[in-house]
Amino acid sequence: MNILAGFADISLVQLLIVAAVALFASVIGGLAGYGTGALMPLVLVPLVGAEPVVPIIAISSVLTNLSRLAAYLRYTDGRRALIVVAAGAATTALGAYGYTRLTNAGAALLIGAMLILSVPLRRLLRRRAVRIGDGGLAAGAVGYGVLVGGTSGSGVILLSLLMAAGLEGAAVIATDAVVSLVTSAIKISVFGLAGVVTAQVLAFALLIGAVALPGAFLAKAFVERMPVHIHTAILDAAVITGGLVMISSALRPLI
Repeated sequence: MNILAGFADISLVQLLIVAAVALFASVIGGLAGYGTGALMPLVLVPLVGAEPVVPIIAISSVLTNLSRLAAYLRYTDGRRALIVVAAGAATTALGAYGYTRLTNAGAALLIGAMLILSVPLRRLLRRRAVRIGDGGLAAGAVGYGVLVGGTSGSGVILLSLLMAAGLEGAAVIATDAVVSLVTSAIKISVFGLAGVVTAQVLAFALLIGAVALPGAFLAKAFVERMPVHIHTAILDAAVITGGLVMISSALRPLI
């Protein structure tokens, strides 16, 4: 498989835009715990369509989450990470398989809807200060598995579950990174067996992952200097706008 062939129809300017967004998303992810899965579809869908987006982000997230874990390793809550992985592994595989059965329009609708819903969901869970025990965390992980397996931008749900289970700050980011590494590995296995890991998917995934590697360390360096509420508000606006654009593009042929 010639990975460089995956860039055949993409201009240098477009590649630079992808790289810039990947770096920005990685920094946001290092600060807030999510960002790559929410922001990257906004630039990838116009270039490659909706179908390859989740496989691309699944592969690239291995590198981004490794760097995030390296930066925050000592804060990891291994017990809660194990609970989420054990409860959500099977449903993650199920969600990933379901995604491989979608058309390009169906994938765009699913990703767009998930991105839009992620913003009010995060705000609602934060406002209500929901608290759960290990049993609630496991139950939530089952549903989370289906969503993370078949969508992009669902990482906000895992963050909400971990915070509801009592984790705070860097512990949330570190534990999220561990869980995301495992779910990404499951998704990549399913996508590989389904034959959706093409040269284009690998090319964009490696570009995003490589560019995003320093993002977590940049985030750690600036975490005490950058007002979190500012970049969170910008991210929310971008996520909602991008979700609406994707849904609109998917529905346009039907109107």
